[in-house]
Amino acid sequence: MSKWKSSFTSPEQALSLVENESDQRTALLYGRYQETLRAYQAMDFDDLIRLPVDLFQGFPEALLRWQQRFRYLLIDEYQDTNDCQYQMTRLLAGSRAALTAVGDDDQAIYAWRGASTANLQNLQNDHVNLRVIKLEQNYRSSQRILTCANHLIRNNTKLFEKKLWSDHGPGDPIRVFAAKDGENEAESVVMRLLAHKFEHNTRFSDYAILYRSNHLSRTFEEQLRGQKVPYTVSGGSSFFDRAEIKDLTAYLRLIANTDDDPAFIRAITTPKRGIGNQTLEKLAGYAGTRNISLFAAAFESAMSHQLPARQHEELLTFCNFINRMEARADKEECATVMADLMSAIDYEAWLFDSHEPRQAEQWANVRTLSAGSTANRKLTVKTLLAMTQTIALMNLLESREEEAGCGFIIHSACCQGSGIRSCVHG
Repeated sequence: MSKWKSSFTSPEQALSLVENESDQRTALLYGRYQETLRAYQAMDFDDLIRLPVDLFQGFPEALLRWQQRFRYLLIDEYQDTNDCQYQMTRLLAGSRAALTAVGDDDQAIYAWRGASTANLQNLQNDHVNLRVIKLEQNYRSSQRILTCANHLIRNNTKLFEKKLWSDHGPGDPIRVFAAKDGENEAESVVMRLLAHKFEHNTRFSDYAILYRSNHLSRTFEEQLRGQKVPYTVSGGSSFFDRAEIKDLTAYLRLIANTDDDPAFIRAITTPKRGIGNQTLEKLAGYAGTRNISLFAAAFESAMSHQLPARQHEELLTFCNFINRMEARADKEECATVMADLMSAIDYEAWLFDSHEPRQAEQWANVRTLSAGSTANRKLTVKTLLAMTQTIALMNLLESREEEAGCGFIIHSACCQGSGIRSCVHG
């Protein structure tokens, strides 16, 4: 679907182009996916580029406005751009072409998601005054690393010849360990760390394990726990980023502010209550014409003519429930109102019917929130409204808070672009 979007292929066009049953199912799903995005008033990452390109191509006055706003363009990691992104940069640059693109054809590793090194070649074709400046001195690595890199990349198909060099000296010998699987890799890393710590009488906090993707942390954590090694995961998920917590805080946000459209959409669809994509799309269309919130639009008499009777009744039932909770939110005890909210939406039953493998953990997180504490910090509040405001503040502070190191620090994405799965820093 992402590739179809980046090549400006609509669901209808995709359906006509597919050649096998599997792709046909994906094309049908693509159409449903787009309908759901419209119903939720949402865009995915591909839409953030594709829709502005459509706008610029269809409305020259909009393109001119943005061309005048951006006098100069600097684009990094240019080798990873797809056709859609190239079209946007070409349109924004316009005839002035005040454009600088930084890229390396030897680092083009995202072809599987639509990136094309042809965009580097297109620069030479579309901009006759293009000036190429080669940045061949490396300020990060030793010469030994670069010699090996040059040896490998000389076999690549070249758009631009280059030879990397460094004045950091020859550097230490390169050591390569090939693990038979992820578990063997994690075990080897942890054993080497423990051996180094023993030999040099260092502290646990002197070490860090770097890995490329979040999903790789599990095996390292298992090995560290097995060896009774204390560790901290840096860059892990916030308590408030968990799906089940977002579900519940959507209700709290909506009760505190019924004009919060994203909270309205999440709350009314979780758990499901007979409100589908078509209902939401019609509600959103009407709210847009009246310039009012989705919640306010639900009470407009015109909506009763646009929706089937059952869907309209479900919509009003939900909104009236939110109004009743809002009336209690700043008057009654927080624990009482929260308990009634949880009981009314029956979130526990919905969660355990969802076939999620983490049901017990998710429900424990929900109970932590509803009990008034998160991450061992007590929420000493009296009303549901005060609790909502406190959670909003804690969410903001937690997003800025730095992880405190008390052992090994396991950190994600530090090796991005290096071509390795994991490494250890002492």
